[in-house]
Amino acid sequence: MAVDFGLSLPAGPPKGQVNKWMDDLDAVIPQLEGRFRSLWMTDHFQWADAPTYEAWTVLAYMAARWPQFEIGPIVLGQGYRNPALLAKMAATLQALSGGQFIMGIGAGWKEDEYHAYGYPYPSPGVRVAQLGDTLEILTRMWREPGQVTYRGAHYSVVDAWCEPKPDPVPPIVVGGGGRKTMLLAARFADMWSVPDTPLERYTERMAILHAHCADIGRDPATIRKTWFGRLAVGRTEAEALELGYGKWTRANAFVGTPAQVVEDLSRFVAAGVDYFMIEVLGLADPDVLGMVLEDVLPNVQ
Repeated sequence: MAVDFGLSLPAGPPKGQVNKWMDDLDAVIPQLEGRFRSLWMTDHFQWADAPTYEAWTVLAYMAARWPQFEIGPIVLGQGYRNPALLAKMAATLQALSGGQFIMGIGAGWKEDEYHAYGYPYPSPGVRVAQLGDTLEILTRMWREPGQVTYRGAHYSVVDAWCEPKPDPVPPIVVGGGGRKTMLLAARFADMWSVPDTPLERYTERMAILHAHCADIGRDPATIRKTWFGRLAVGRTEAEALELGYGKWTRANAFVGTPAQVVEDLSRFVAAGVDYFMIEVLGLADPDVLGMVLEDVLPNVQ
């Protein structure tokens, strides 16, 4: 299977420069066609006082502005939206985008924004169980004919219609590296993702996913293995590290010269990863964009 790349958009504009977010993307995204398959948005409400856009609004906007790309959230926090409403939102966007939507979803984790926005923040076990109910509701409302009834431990629907059904049914990305979350990935996902993960931990987690697949009788090759995180490329490693602000290094991201980045990406490909959703740091810089498009991607694909 070919290696695919998706672009993860910045969470929001630089402070005091609201127009820069859109201006940069308008300049860059047309150049990505044929190199990047998809566009992705993270699902968060706040990063301290840094400007942060709401994911679903961005997804709907992206679908209309750049219809040549697939679109998806990487990944939605299940607790932020009622599951039945989410199924309806996804079915609507799938119809209006001509089948370009991918549903990325996880258990949720960012406690401060739950409290700040008035959402309950239950234990990890409860959040994962809620994710299980959400995945049941999404798949049933998209696939079952007529009205759908499902009574889960946390979420339920009763005689719910979801018309028109999405065609095609959106692929599902389940995000997360916990054992229970990965069991849900084995049951429901078309794609599995973990963020900002070094290769050793990634392969450990992937072995657990494969074991879950064996337990339920699923071929693990039917689940695409994806990686979400950051890429910083420079003419020197020091230049790339500067783009990463000290937070992103070769230990948790793809950082370095084009040759170093290709080497690290290729190690993940050799381990079984065939889809990278990456936020390219400094993407608006023509030198960075040129290195990504000419020196990195062709040598991985």
